[in-house]
Amino acid sequence: MKVSKDAASAARRIYRLCAPEGKLDEGRIRTAFKKIGSAKPRDYRAIMHTLLNLVRIDEQSRQALVESATQLDAASRSRIEKNLNEQYGGGLSFTYNTDAQLLGGVKIRVGNDVWDGSVQSRLERLANAF
Repeated sequence: MKVSKDAASAARRIYRLCAPEGKLDEGRIRTAFKKIGSAKPRDYRAIMHTLLNLVRIDEQSRQALVESATQLDAASRSRIEKNLNEQYGGGLSFTYNTDAQLLGGVKIRVGNDVWDGSVQSRLERLANAF
């Protein structure tokens, strides 16, 4: 959907009002969607579309996916959670998966950020170097 600059600007403004101190308030965002839907301002569909995308991006940035070749022990999990919560300001939800293709190491994804310390990626980089 093509969104005008005015609609995108309005959506960002509404998003900032619904996220005081950087944390999205679910009640405020629901109220904002209801008010936009009932008032139907100019280009309201584009505003709602952009606002929904901003909410999705915020939701994804609060989810951490941790993949490892083997099951992680409790100490490793707590260390990873502590470090990521310090870096991202807390409020993360963690999902742990095992993937034997990694061969070893850990791959962590938080939103668009990826840290790949797996043996598989090191081997791929080495193969590409030749």
